[in-house]
Amino acid sequence: MGWRGRVTLAAIVVFVALLTWATIARFLAPTANTSLTRFDAIIVLGTNADDDGNPTPDQLSRLTEAVREYERGVAPRLILTGGAVANEYVEARVMARSAEALGIPASAISIEPNARDTIQNACYSVRIMKEHGWTSAEVISAPSHLPRAGLIFDRLPIQWRTHAAPPLSPESSAYLRGAASVETLKSLRYLIWARWAEQCTP
Repeated sequence: MGWRGRVTLAAIVVFVALLTWATIARFLAPTANTSLTRFDAIIVLGTNADDDGNPTPDQLSRLTEAVREYERGVAPRLILTGGAVANEYVEARVMARSAEALGIPASAISIEPNARDTIQNACYSVRIMKEHGWTSAEVISAPSHLPRAGLIFDRLPIQWRTHAAPPLSPESSAYLRGAASVETLKSLRYLIWARWAEQCTP
């Protein structure tokens, strides 16, 4: 084996090791730092709307589950977070329209319209909480997204737990299975770079 082969082999070994690390970190990621069952707020992590400004199935599943939790009395308000990342439509505002259509009063909705990734979703939502004196939150997102969210929220000064939004259809289930692979790569990026480079003070 020449030096090019050895370099290629070494790169493959390092990449597999890093993926293994990310997979283990996701498996061991915290899901809560409290035993609370009632919270000050429900944070719904953003994902893109479609190109017509309508909620995608993933976005709608997160929001629908948040409405269910609100109706169960888990928290008296929603924080909807997400900016215009994939297109011109602000994720939080699209979710807010859907939430009101599902019966949530506008007075129970806080919109965070600037976050462009999960670190900012978490940080900017906690800023809103601090402004209002809220100290605890349930965090709702897709199942594949929550391990990375747990790693991020574990570094923030609130009481929290994650709650998975079930898919709304078999097609959504297939999409979420594919998203899990992408989330492993995003978790690796977070572990080796983003958690140090993307500092955000809530």
